[in-house]
Amino acid sequence: MLVPMASNQQARPRIGELAKDQQTGRIGLVMGEIGGRVQMRPMNGGIEWDAMPDDVVAPKAREELSARLAVKNNNSRVGL
Repeated sequence: MLVPMASNQQARPRIGELAKDQQTGRIGLVMGEIGGRVQMRPMNGGIEWDAMPDDVVAPKAREELSARLAVKNNNSRVGL
């Protein structure tokens, strides 16, 4: 289970929430935690990747908007 960070820091995103893997810069959905690593999945589906818990943070508003727009643009290109 993902736990909040220190009181002076923002809580980590929970399962089902959008998050940023600071190590890779990728934004995806938090799918769970196994073996001390957070499993994340791209917003438009695909293969999950593992991230270290300390690297998983809530994306900034601009990052979230950009990621959501990229998914919408991709979906419109493929006719979804």
